[in-house]
Amino acid sequence: MPSDAATRQIWFINAAHVVCHYVLLILATAVLAMVATDAANFGTEYGPVLALGTGMFVLYGVGSLPMGWLAEKIGRRALMAAFFLGVGGSLVLAGLVSGPWGLAAVLALAGLFNAIYHPIGTAMLVEAAGDRVGRAMGNNGVFGNLGVAFAPVLTAVLVAQGNWRWAFIAPGLIALAIGVLWLREPHYDARQHAKNARPFPEIPRPVVRQAVISLLLMAVSAGFVFNAFTLLIPKLMQERMADSPGLLPLVGVLAFTATLFGGLTQFTVGRMIDRTTLKRVFLPLAAALVPALLALSFLDGWIVLPVAGLAAAAIFGQVTVNETMTARYVAPELRVKLYSIRFFLGFIGAAAASPAVGALHDAFGNLDVAMIVLAVFGAVTLCCALLFPDRPEELRPELWNAAPRGASPAVPAE
Repeated sequence: MPSDAATRQIWFINAAHVVCHYVLLILATAVLAMVATDAANFGTEYGPVLALGTGMFVLYGVGSLPMGWLAEKIGRRALMAAFFLGVGGSLVLAGLVSGPWGLAAVLALAGLFNAIYHPIGTAMLVEAAGDRVGRAMGNNGVFGNLGVAFAPVLTAVLVAQGNWRWAFIAPGLIALAIGVLWLREPHYDARQHAKNARPFPEIPRPVVRQAVISLLLMAVSAGFVFNAFTLLIPKLMQERMADSPGLLPLVGVLAFTATLFGGLTQFTVGRMIDRTTLKRVFLPLAAALVPALLALSFLDGWIVLPVAGLAAAAIFGQVTVNETMTARYVAPELRVKLYSIRFFLGFIGAAAASPAVGALHDAFGNLDVAMIVLAVFGAVTLCCALLFPDRPEELRPELWNAAPRGASPAVPAE
C-alpha cells in the first residue's frame, strides 16, 4: 500500500491530469460562443477559430520529447511546479488577449507547459502506486476523463454566466492555486522509499521489442482518435441534437454525459488489468471502437448519445491500458524516456486532430466524413492490439525467468 506521502503525491498527480485535459478542450466549446458573440475579433467560421489551438497541440506533443532529459537536470518536482504555474498563467493570459494571433500564441505556451504532465506525472504515479499500478492508472484515467468531461459543460456555464474570456481565466486561477499547494508539499521521491520493492524482472528482449513496437505504432493513431473525438464532441452534439445558439449549455451537458462513459470505463479497466493480461482488456475495446465511430458518421437524434458514450468508453479505456503497458514491460530507469517518446508520437497524431477536424467540417459542412476518418485510425489501433503480446508472466513476474526466449505463447484459458 502507498504511504501517506505517496498517497498525497498521487492526489496531486491526479489533479494535474484533470488540469491537463481540461485545458486542451476549453477552446472546443468556447469557439461556439466566440463566433457568435465576438465575430469582430474572431470571425464567424468554426474551423479557423478551432485551428487556433493547433500550436497548443503541436507544442504539447513536441514538448514531451525532452522531458526525460529535463527531469534528470532539474528534477520531477520542479517540472510539476512549472506545469501548474505555467499552464495556469497561460490560461489567464488567454482570457485577456484581444485577437486570434494573441490567443494562438498563449494557447501554444499553455501547450508547452502542458507537455510536462504525461511523461513526468505518469512515471511519478507508477512509482508512488507500488504494486497497485493498474488501479492507480485506472483512477488517474478517471481524473483525466473528468477534465475531458467537465471542460465542455463548465466552459458552457462560464460563457453563459459571463463571456468566453472567463472560460479561460477561471480554470487558470485554479491551476495556479494548485501549483502553490504543490510547492508547499514536502518533497517526496517514491524511488528513494522503495527499499522492499520487488525487482523488475528480466523480460526476454523479443517480447519487450514486440510490446514496444506495438505501443509506439498505436501511439499516433490512438493519439489522433482521442484528441479528435474529444474536440468534436461538442460540435457533434450541437449538429445532431441541439442545433441552436441558445442551447449551448445543453450542448455542454450532452458532451459531458457522453464522455462520462469513458471515465466509468477507465475505473473498471484499471481494476481489470490488475487481474488479467493487457491484451485481453485492450482487444475488445479496440474492436468495439471501429463500428461505434462508423455509426456516428450517419446516426442522428438521441441515439447519438449512447453510441458516442460507447465510443468514449472504448477510447478512454484504451488510454489506461496503454499507459500500463510501459509499466509492465519497461524497466523503471527507462520509463520516463519511453513515456516521453510515446507521448511525443501520440501528440503528433493529436496535433493533427484540430486542423483535420476543422478542415473536414468546412469541406463537407458536417462531421460525417470526420467520423469515418476516425474509424480508419481506430482500425490501425485494432491491428496494434492484435500485435501486442499476451503473456501470463505479466501477472506473475517471477515466471519470466522460466519463460521461453522466443515468441509469445498464448495465455491459457481461464
